Amino acid sequence: MRKSAAVLMALVIVAAWSGDSSAKRRFYPHQEYFDSYEGTKTCLSCHEAEAASFFHSQHYQWQGDAPDIVNSDGEKLGKMNTMNDFCTNPLASWIGNAVNSEGKIIAQGCSKCHAGLGKKPSSVISQEQLENIDCLICHASGYRRDAYQDEDGNWEWKPILWKNKRGLDSISKRISLPKRKMCLRCHAGAGGGPNFKRGDLEYELADCSPDFDVHMATEGNDLQCVDCHGGDDHRVRGRGADLSGTDSPENRLYCTSCHDEKPHDVPALDHHTKKVYCTVCHITEFAKTDQTDMVRDWSTPKYHEKANKYSATITFGKNVVPQYAWFNGKTRLMKMGEKIKRNEDGTVTIMEPQGKRKDKSSKIHAFKLHLGVLPVLKDEQWLIPIAVDEFFIDGDIEKGVNEGAAAAYGIHQPDFEWVSSKRYMGIFHEVRPADKALQCLDCHREGGRMNWQALGYKKDPILNALD
Repeated sequence: MRKSAAVLMALVIVAAWSGDSSAKRRFYPHQEYFDSYEGTKTCLSCHEAEAASFFHSQHYQWQGDAPDIVNSDGEKLGKMNTMNDFCTNPLASWIGNAVNSEGKIIAQGCSKCHAGLGKKPSSVISQEQLENIDCLICHASGYRRDAYQDEDGNWEWKPILWKNKRGLDSISKRISLPKRKMCLRCHAGAGGGPNFKRGDLEYELADCSPDFDVHMATEGNDLQCVDCHGGDDHRVRGRGADLSGTDSPENRLYCTSCHDEKPHDVPALDHHTKKVYCTVCHITEFAKTDQTDMVRDWSTPKYHEKANKYSATITFGKNVVPQYAWFNGKTRLMKMGEKIKRNEDGTVTIMEPQGKRKDKSSKIHAFKLHLGVLPVLKDEQWLIPIAVDEFFIDGDIEKGVNEGAAAAYGIHQPDFEWVSSKRYMGIFHEVRPADKALQCLDCHREGGRMNWQALGYKKDPILNALD
């Protein structure tokens, strides 16, 4: 009897691994291509052309051609040489473990979300730069990495399984096109925390309902990020409104890349598509699960007792109603190393969408309007990035500004002041089903969503039709 039971168990195990059982091992195409993963050079043995292509992309260079920045003057622009009002710029905070007084890691540098292994990208391609590409960060399911320091004090990103050869070999063979979770681990965590930066890119998108996002819903259209954003040769499509460089200026991404110009079969609604972009009505709010950073004041350090670290003073928002403005696809950037231009209220607009009511190429778009307080050189009136990782440790904002000015401009002990900033960020995700879209009176009523005067109208345009 015992022998029969053993035989039966053996048959069940064989069936589970070789038959049609749902318990069978998942097959990954790359698991038979190599025996042992020896870092990026293993990938290069077959994919050197793809690596060379990726080397020139936005995801690796963090800058590129900027035809949609009206004041780019032909300069290549991106994270490496521009400034934002979140973590400002990576030059002074590239890689390394910042630890608090308890020895706990509280920051690891901006390169934590760079698709490289720790070296800054160079404009000149080389074998060293190709081997610095971290293919697994985008292509291997379950891959994780951490920052390690060698005997000479140099930092690099290495797989957390780098001492577990068998485990690393297994993970490195789980190769596929990037899935939502792979993209979101950087794009949803940007700015210091879950959904801090973008507002419409939440971890919830990895496995969400149709009501949260009709495109990415797992039990629905189940679109992956690359279904819309994927381009040829690692050239990602789309730039939103506040990104400097673009990978695919000749292959732009619009809602009408998939949908008809007049999709409603209702004349009154289809008439709106001439001047109102789809997201205005179909993204009713953002930051629906994770709150988002709406104001970041670097002039006022804030201590967090539980985490034993400092940050800027941040004001968060949840279920945020977008701001609305005209946008024709072009943006004006406030560059580093150039005198800032102040608005009438004294603020500085870091990223300003271009467009106006009578511009035929403009449509009303939905935006996250992010506010900040940033340092500026008093005499030169240049924006100064901040060495944020050092600041997180002790809250010494003057030291953070000093190190930022040294990294960006070679200026030590700068004389600086603070300026309030604005940044318009396009909202394009978290699209709701058609029956949950805005209705007429959400905008066309007293106290509705639209500030008609700010948009260039004397009054609600529907009232003109009624006069």
